Amino acid sequence: MRKSVSMVRSISLVFLIVVLFTGCMPSPYYQQAYPIPENAWSSTFAPTFKFDISDTAASYKMYFLIRHTDAYPFSNIWVIVSLKQPGDSNFQKIRMEIPLAEQSGKWLGRGMGEIWEQLMPVNYQMNEGGITGFLKKKGRYEMKMEQNMRLNPLPDVLQAGIRIERSK
Repeated sequence: MRKSVSMVRSISLVFLIVVLFTGCMPSPYYQQAYPIPENAWSSTFAPTFKFDISDTAASYKMYFLIRHTDAYPFSNIWVIVSLKQPGDSNFQKIRMEIPLAEQSGKWLGRGMGEIWEQLMPVNYQMNEGGITGFLKKKGRYEMKMEQNMRLNPLPDVLQAGIRIERSK
């Protein structure tokens, strides 16, 4: 009974955070976040994102979106990103770190109650990781994101996603 009340409370808080923060941020070009089953991210669960880029003259910024609870046991999360760009037949893989807390233990990002949301820009890391022409080609992109931490499943992760904004 206590677990179900806690789950309802967590879901309500996530919904409230989404409603409150969507009014404070510019509209994204694309945004998708997947709930993590049972709030424990297994390395076999890899959210997949498919999106189209049609205006190659525009610049785009991509962010990883991670929502976690106060009880998350680490100050970061390592992910493996697999990206297939338009015209490619294979995925390119890159391992990236998403910092979630300062060295002092203070959570980064925005929080309400026990729920925290971190948006981390990733364009630089993609280019440094050997993925050339990132978001510069016209067409359909496909991206998979899997957690790559030693602990499996990774507890207290609520959602994982991406956000793409068109730069002005």
